[in-house]
Amino acid sequence: MMSDSYLERRGEIETYFDRTAAHAWQKLTSDAPVSGIRATVRAGRDRMRSTLLSFLPEDLRGARILDAGCGTGALAVEAAKRGADVTAVDISPTLIGIAKERLPERLGHGRIHFIAGDMLDKKHGTFDHVVAMDSLIHYSLPDMVGMLARLAEMSRSGVHFTYAPRTPALAAMHFVGKAFPRSDRSPRIVPHATSSLYRGISRSEHLGDWRPGRNARVSSGFYISHAQELKRT
Repeated sequence: MMSDSYLERRGEIETYFDRTAAHAWQKLTSDAPVSGIRATVRAGRDRMRSTLLSFLPEDLRGARILDAGCGTGALAVEAAKRGADVTAVDISPTLIGIAKERLPERLGHGRIHFIAGDMLDKKHGTFDHVVAMDSLIHYSLPDMVGMLARLAEMSRSGVHFTYAPRTPALAAMHFVGKAFPRSDRSPRIVPHATSSLYRGISRSEHLGDWRPGRNARVSSGFYISHAQELKRT
């Protein structure tokens, strides 16, 4: 069972992405013109998506992928084009609706099943790989480690996720209230030091068979995020 703090924060995030800023995210994740600040966020997210996909095998035919917190579906589409059977889950029915509208007519050998709901729900089944791009960044360290443990239970080999690194630049952005620009600002991003994250993973009784693997940082203007792989030992 997840903590009360996790459930409270998840509710805030659902409200934000499904109601407060759904239109802003629809525009940000498209090719429509955006402001300079939002353009840096878009470019950063594009680079991060490519980074996480590079952690996966190039040939994904026959592989089951969980896209945990899929948003408008861009990563799920790319994985499916490489042959994966993707279960793409997001807490926002509005974003899932946008993802379905954007789904290409042809995905080659792959396919996508979009679900509006809890990405941690075990009923989704077991997967070869789990990817969680920028869907854990709003949570405290204990809650993030708990979420990773739940995702690891659902993965046969790897969990590929992002976290907000504790850097002076990101701290300054938060101080001036610009983690997400203007009035449709997202719920607070919670930065974590890499050493603290690794320590939390190593101390988790549910992640004893898992160790950090490849990692990479993406910094693009107002977008700063760190990709991290967890591998089953």
